[in-house]
Amino acid sequence: MMDSAPTSPPPAAVATASVHPPPGLDPRLLRQKFAAALEFAPFLAGVTRLPELWPKLYQRAEVPAAWAGRVRVLPAPLRLLVVSEDWCGDSVNVIPVLQRLVEGSQGRLELRVIGRDAHPELMDAHLTGGARSVPVVLVLDEAFRERGWWGPRPAPLQRWVMEEGLALADVERYRAVRTWYVRDRGATLVGEVVPLLERVSAEAARGAGGGAT
Repeated sequence: MMDSAPTSPPPAAVATASVHPPPGLDPRLLRQKFAAALEFAPFLAGVTRLPELWPKLYQRAEVPAAWAGRVRVLPAPLRLLVVSEDWCGDSVNVIPVLQRLVEGSQGRLELRVIGRDAHPELMDAHLTGGARSVPVVLVLDEAFRERGWWGPRPAPLQRWVMEEGLALADVERYRAVRTWYVRDRGATLVGEVVPLLERVSAEAARGAGGGAT
């Protein structure tokens, strides 16, 4: 939520600061939540906040073929349960890119979106520094065990928000965040999420019970 763009824009490099181990929620609860969540198309059709920005950013979102190729060969399929709200400026930049990644996965990934405020037990298990920041992406295996989670924004941007960005007024910070997302074009997001998916998919294929660290 930021254009006094970060004074020196963060590099679009793979980072892991936004990747977290799972909190150990009951797979039965996660199965229920996933069933209640919306696929991207009905979610997009029902947005009431930022209604012009959501479809525009989805239309523009692209995932390079090399990254799409990597998720197509995941050894075990995964489900992405995204906790979000449609008013969130980070969500509108993150979720369309994730959906494009899912579309390129040839069935290895499935994505659903669920509301933060209506499902506090999910949100409160995935706080960022005590804050209920969204989006957060829960990575579930076929048995609905949580293997890891990502959020609420790419790690270099999150560091900027929590350091330099704190000195800005909210409006300036939001403009700068928007500018960062436009310049980055989803590269850092995909570069963080795909390695996470590869690790947890490999663990799931081996039958390991733990989550990614």
